[in-house]
Amino acid sequence: MVQDEPNGEVVAKSDAPREKKLNFFARIALFIRQVFAELRKVVTPTRQELVKFTGVVLGFVIVMMGIVYGLDVFFVWVTQNVFGIPS
Repeated sequence: MVQDEPNGEVVAKSDAPREKKLNFFARIALFIRQVFAELRKVVTPTRQELVKFTGVVLGFVIVMMGIVYGLDVFFVWVTQNVFGIPS
């Protein structure tokens, strides 16, 4: 069943009692337990995957460097032509 809150929000009605809010140290402990639980899910890449991913990243960086260099050269050329600055 859906119930309207006084400020206009619509929330699901629940007859279950609310959980007691944990104290500061219990929340830190819960956070650390959750971090370790997530870290257990991490899969280490194989050497082949690592080499492939590294190549993809390096290739992308080189392409982006080329684009930025090309734009830099273009804007220098435009600036020199607009303001008549000799090179």
